[in-house]
Amino acid sequence: MRVKSKWNLKDKERSLAETGGAMAFILWRIAQQGVLNLENEGFQTDTHAQRLDIMAEFLAFLVHLVDRMTSDDLGQEERVEFITSLARHLADNMQQNRTDAEGKGEYRQPLVKLLNERAADYAEFSFTDNEPGFAFRRYFGENVRAVMGAKDNKWITDQVMDIEVPEALKPLRKALRDLFA
Repeated sequence: MRVKSKWNLKDKERSLAETGGAMAFILWRIAQQGVLNLENEGFQTDTHAQRLDIMAEFLAFLVHLVDRMTSDDLGQEERVEFITSLARHLADNMQQNRTDAEGKGEYRQPLVKLLNERAADYAEFSFTDNEPGFAFRRYFGENVRAVMGAKDNKWITDQVMDIEVPEALKPLRKALRDLFA
């Protein structure tokens, strides 16, 4: 998967809020690709709303990875500013997509709530050498399995752990390198 992760004007100083917006766009694309990969492997999704539920789990996982991967390079205030901007942009995007799929409603807050819940859960798992540990990946796989439905439920966790996580990490690492260069 190719993701545009370099700034057009390289010498221009970017705020953490701008970087958060760019990262949100990239995470959205990675999550979309994850859902597409699952569908291409024969895992069934029935509605656009279900696809967005799966994407929400991908986004929660990816936001937590970004937070862990940037924690050594950003101070606490910078980290809060960056992750808050990232979450706001993702929530706005979810609002727009859910409104298109499901009609009017408040869809930002449920995503923010999920991001916060998953952040607390993922914080318990090991993260060594910029890699999520086995339990971290398994928990992500189980969360995806829970929103996928009953068909092929038996194999989805393995697919997410063994294939989708490594596929997501490649563009994520590149994006972080490029955006913070």
